[in-house]
Parts: sequence; structure tokens; C-alpha cells
Amino acid sequence: MSNAMYNKMWHQTQEALNSLLDKESQLLEPQRNQVFIFQTLATYYIKYVQIFGNLENVYDQIVHPQKRRLIRKILDGVMGRILELKNEMVELELTEFHYFDDILQDLKLAPQQLDIPIPKYFLKEKMDVIKEREKILAQILAASGLDVTDTKSSVQGIPIEEAIKVIQMAERARQGRLRAVFMKQIFLQEYRAKQARLLGEKVPDEEAAAVCIQKVWRGFHQNKKTEREREEEMVFLGMNPPPLFNKVSATIIQAEKVISLRNEVQSRHEEDYKEALITIKDSLKLVEGTDIKENLQDQIRHWFIECRNLTGTFPNYPKEEEGGSAVIFSNKTTEQVIDDIIASQEEDEKTKKKKKTKKEKKPKNAKKDKEKKETKEKNKEEDEGWKMSPSVFLPTMEEGNNVYKDLWKNKDESWNFPQDYDPELIKEEKRKELESEIRVQVDELMRQELKNLKLAVNREKELPAKTGKKGGKKKNKGKKGKKGKKDKDLTADRTIESLYKELVEEGLLIQALKVNLSDYIGSAAVHEKAPLVKSLLLAGPSGVGKKMLVHAICTETGANLFDLSAANIAGKYPGKNGLQMMLHMVFKVAHQLQPSVVWIGDTEKTFYKKVPSAERMMEPKRLKKQLPKILKLLKPDDRILIVGTTKRPFDAELQSFCRVYQKIILIPRPDYASRYVLWKEIIQRNGGVVTNALNISCLAKVTDGFTQGHIVQVVKGVLTDRRIRQQIHKPLTAIEFIESITSMSPVYQEEEESFKDWYSKTPMGRKRALALTGGTTEKEKDKGKKKEKKGRKEKKKK
Repeated sequence: MSNAMYNKMWHQTQEALNSLLDKESQLLEPQRNQVFIFQTLATYYIKYVQIFGNLENVYDQIVHPQKRRLIRKILDGVMGRILELKNEMVELELTEFHYFDDILQDLKLAPQQLDIPIPKYFLKEKMDVIKEREKILAQILAASGLDVTDTKSSVQGIPIEEAIKVIQMAERARQGRLRAVFMKQIFLQEYRAKQARLLGEKVPDEEAAAVCIQKVWRGFHQNKKTEREREEEMVFLGMNPPPLFNKVSATIIQAEKVISLRNEVQSRHEEDYKEALITIKDSLKLVEGTDIKENLQDQIRHWFIECRNLTGTFPNYPKEEEGGSAVIFSNKTTEQVIDDIIASQEEDEKTKKKKKTKKEKKPKNAKKDKEKKETKEKNKEEDEGWKMSPSVFLPTMEEGNNVYKDLWKNKDESWNFPQDYDPELIKEEKRKELESEIRVQVDELMRQELKNLKLAVNREKELPAKTGKKGGKKKNKGKKGKKGKKDKDLTADRTIESLYKELVEEGLLIQALKVNLSDYIGSAAVHEKAPLVKSLLLAGPSGVGKKMLVHAICTETGANLFDLSAANIAGKYPGKNGLQMMLHMVFKVAHQLQPSVVWIGDTEKTFYKKVPSAERMMEPKRLKKQLPKILKLLKPDDRILIVGTTKRPFDAELQSFCRVYQKIILIPRPDYASRYVLWKEIIQRNGGVVTNALNISCLAKVTDGFTQGHIVQVVKGVLTDRRIRQQIHKPLTAIEFIESITSMSPVYQEEEESFKDWYSKTPMGRKRALALTGGTTEKEKDKGKKKEKKGRKEKKKK
């Protein structure tokens, strides 16, 4: 795609965003119909996801540096709004999983269009940092002997005598096989000669032999033709992929080359833009700096004179902390400033009169009035229906959309074919920046000038402030005391590099496996939930891909992975002080090198109801009291995610478990459709070829109850190097995989029910169960009790 095509795509996406923002602004009235509310939220969610996908694509490929900054701002706003709508739907339906089938059908969209793409700039903008970090991590692991990535490729040497014995054994076996084949051929020749002597030799009939050969050939030819026609029919019906479906076409290869070239142009334009920011500002300072300074001084002097003429005194100059003269002259002329002064004087006089009248009139029955107001407000809240929560990201999107309309929508760019930076826009931006810098200098000069004017004209001396000295000292002392209570930096004398190295050597900072979210085959709803909150729990049977998801999060976001599992921290940093030091080091490095993921595997052990006797030496509950404190210390802008995984959540104490993990995702075993895709994808990834001889539908049906981990284990066991080479002559069959999986134990219905029962006891599960049963909520019960009390009081009065 060319620059013009991406610009057109951006304009179309902005139009869609503009119409969606208009619709959101119209949704002001409270609603009561829950079906209508969910459909509205889901429609907005789906449309924002489409806009997000288009904007992400445009931001990745457009080369204009100033456009990219605006697109990035809008893109972040859209991303945040998607998360807000997701949260609204969770609170409305009290579940993490939603069904958009009807809405997708109405909008004529495929389910694949709901997939949220991982923004490429997550990794692209910090690729150098990630590569350097991976290099350092690999060096530390190799130096400490902890690198286990190359264990498969490493070959252990053996003595020469043993090597000779192995070669001799292999050669003797080969000769034995050849001799067996030779002896079999001799035996068959002798057997045929013997049979010919017994039956007697017959003169062969040439016509009968020809007919026999023709019959066999025609049958073979017709079978091949039928198979070919059948394959063509299946391709035509869409039941089978075309022959070159999996082969990468030349157009895709060419498109990848164009994308790489575009990325080079993008980085070159970005460097030119950053250089232009400095050079244009310097030139503006030389050419326009003195004029700006004189204009500001004249403007402020005029303000001095007008204030004196109107009020009789010179004004008080705003302090530097308040913003200086920029507070008064922010996008205002001197005439507008004078009008503001007059209006403020009139308002002061009105407020004084009101205060006098209030003092004269004392309100009667103030308590009764307050009670009436409170009851009215409560009744209003009860009568009102559902209303959309205020959004943090809508103003950002609206601001970006307005900038687009004013600046880029109808802008003529015929002069800028290569899509380089626009110098005029840089001048406008830097002129404001230069003015604010010069204003600080001018404010210092004009403050002194104002003092001189007051002394010369009014003969007023500024008296030093008498009040507030003692109080100020006390306040400062109080503040110092509060600062002393904060946590001290236990490793202030150490560098981040040394802490990083120690955590790697202790096995607390591990190397994440190269796994993408696209490699996780199963429930797609899990993909978008990882970055929502500070703590996340993935619960499910063994083998459903919980650990794989943790590694995928780290791969897609370029995050560090810290392992604080009970088994991993056992015996490390013993004692209370040691635990404090370990957590301090982990979260200090995680904060400095964010984004970071802190993984707690088998997290139910940290919250055991009762520690088994076999695990008491391990001290699995070391982190139980510390985790809630850590969560409180995490700020909203910290990109640190605590992820726990568990296959036995019912062994943990539920209350403390749910207090730590704000979001709980239950990952079930795969259904038939997921198993079908799993078998097909995993077989192909491990070198297998899917042919008509392999009935994948049968495999998916028979393996009900088995997880992704079972399927991966079976496929790797069957598809050895030798079996992969034999596929040309001996295609894969379902029976080979079924024989291997029969020795494994599946996830039984009782185990799955135990997970569901446990989830129903969590806060979200309880709310949903209450909503589904249609029972009286706590609010309704309170209303009933209040009505009963009122009835009793009325009877007593009578």
C-alpha cells in the first residue's frame, strides 16, 4: 500500500470514530432495559475494536512523523476506551465471557474481526533495549551454568572404544538385515519353481495376458481420476484448502519487503523531525526572540496602568508557582483582562452582601431539612436506571479528533509527496514553547519593575508577612515525620545491574519462552484480559495452557519475568529480613525495567488452608501477608502485573485468595471445536502432514476430556524423526495417536464441576448466581426492613 492509501484509511477510520463519539455523547438518559444496555455496550465495543485495528495498522505504516504523534494519542485513547467498555460489560453481566453472535450477525462481521491485535509498537519502539537485555540475561545464565536452552543441541563425547563398538553393532545389524532379505528372495524362487513343477507348465495365452493388463491399468487410471475429481469438488465446496494454500505467495514476500523499506523511511523521517525541532527553535529564538520579549513587556505594563486606573492600586503579580503572567494572559487580550477585573470586583461586592443577609437569617429545623434532602437523593438513585460511568479516555479521543478536523482533514499536502515533516507546524509549536520560556524571564523583570512602581508612585512598602511562621515550622516538622515512615531503600548503595544479576543467579528472574498469543489455541477471551488489572489469577486443570499464557504475555509486551513460586523461593533469602530484602530487590528491578510480570506458580500453596506435612519445610505461605502490601504500593502508572496460576484453587483460603487477585479467569478444558484445531495445528507444527488417511474429526471426538498439554505430549511422542521421514510412503492415521493417549488420565467431569463450584464462591461468582436466580438483593432486603420500621412507627403514633 502507498502513502495515499494509508492516508485514506486514516481518514475513513477518523470518520468512523467521529460518528461513534457523537453516538456516545447522545447516550445521556438512564436506561432500565438490560438487554438494550448490553447490546449498546457490545456494539460500541465491537466498533472500537475495529477502529483500534485500523489505527494500529495506520500507525505502524504511515511515515509522516507529526501525523504519527496524533494517531498514537488517539490510539491510546481508543485502547483505554475498549478496556472501559469491557469493564462495563463485566459489571453488567457479572461474567468475564460475553457472546456477541447476534450483534456480529447484524453488523455482518466475522468472529475473527473481534480479535484485538497486539500493537506492534509495544516491541518495535524498544527492540534495541529488549535485545540488549536478552543478551545480558543469556551471558549471566551461561556464566553461572544455568542456561538450559541448548541442552538438546549439546552432544556428550564418548571414548573411542565405545564409539567403535556402537559402529560395529550397527554394521552387523545392517548386514544381518541384508542377508535376511537375500535368503527370503532365494526361498521365494525355490517355492515358485516347486509350484510350477507340481502344476505342470502351461503355454501362456497372449490375449488373456493383454486383457488382464488392460483391466488393471484402466482400474488404476479411473481410481486416480475419481480421486482427483473428488479433491477438486471438496476444494470447490470449501471443505479442503487449495493445493498451494500453505505456500507463501510471491505477493506476500513482496509486501513484506515493502513494509521493511517503509519502516526504514519511517525511522529516517523520525530522526529528521527530531533534528528539525532543535534547529527551528534555535532559528526562531534568533529571529523572533527579542520581538516576543518586547511584546510581553508592553502587554504587562499596559495591564499595570489599566488596573491602577480602574481600581486605584497596582495589581498583585502572580507567583511563579501559580504560572506567572501566563495565568492572566492565557489566550486573552488586554481588553479582555480588564473586563475580567471589573467582573471580579462586581462579584466580590455581591458575595459580601449575601454573607450579611445569611448571618441575619438563621435557618430553623436544619436537621429535618438535611434528612429530607438525603431521603430525596436516595429515592432518586433508586428510581434512576443504569447510566454509563464517566470515561477518562473520551476527552483524549475528542481532543485528538478535533485536532484532526482542524489540521489534517482538509489539509493540502500536494507539496509533501514523501510525507516528511511540516516545518510550519513545528514553528507554531516551538513559538509557543519559546514564548513560555521568555515569559519566565520577563516575569522576573516585571516583578521588580512593579515593586519600583509601587514605591515610586504609591510610596507603598511591602511589609514582611508576620503570620504563619510558627505554624509553617510545625507543618514542616509534621511533613518530615510522615516522610520518615516511608519504606527505606534497602539497596541504595547498589546498582540495578548488580541486583539484576543477583536475581538471575538466584533463579528469581527467568528467561521467558518465545511464545506468542497466536500460538495459544483455545478460548480467545483470555487474550484481552491480561493487561487489565495489577493482579490476575489463571485457574484451570493441568495442561490447559496457563503457564504458556504467562510466557506469551512477556513475549508480546517485552516484559521481564520474575518467578516467585513457593517451590522456587524455598530456602532462598531465609528469615523475615531476607524475605523483605528479596521482595525489595524484585520489585525495585521490576519497577526500573518495566514492563514486568511477577509470576507465582501453584499459587494455592501461598494461601493454603492447611499446609501438608511434606511441604512444611518449604514454607509455602511466606508471601501470604506480603502480597496485599505490595499491591497497595503499586501505583496506577506502574506497568507491573502479578500473575498467579493454579490447578487446585480449592486448596486455598478463599477470602485472602480473592483479596490478592482482583481478576480471576477460569480456563476450561477444550471443547470439540478447539480440540479439532489443536490436533491439526500441533501435528503440522511438529512436522506432520495431514492427509485424508488421518481422521482429525475422529481424534477430536475420542479425546473429549483431554487438555492441550495431553495433545502436545502425544503428538511429540508419535512424530519422531523416523516417523516423519516415513510419511511419504506411510501416511499418519488416527489409531497411532489414540494408542498413545489411552495411557493418560483425562480431566473428568467431577474435576471440572469442582472448579465451577469453587468459582461460584468467588465474589464475581456469587454476584452472578444471585443475579441469575432473581433472588432479592441486599438493597431490596434493606428497603423491605425500612418499610416495616416505618409501619411500626406509624402504628405507635396512632
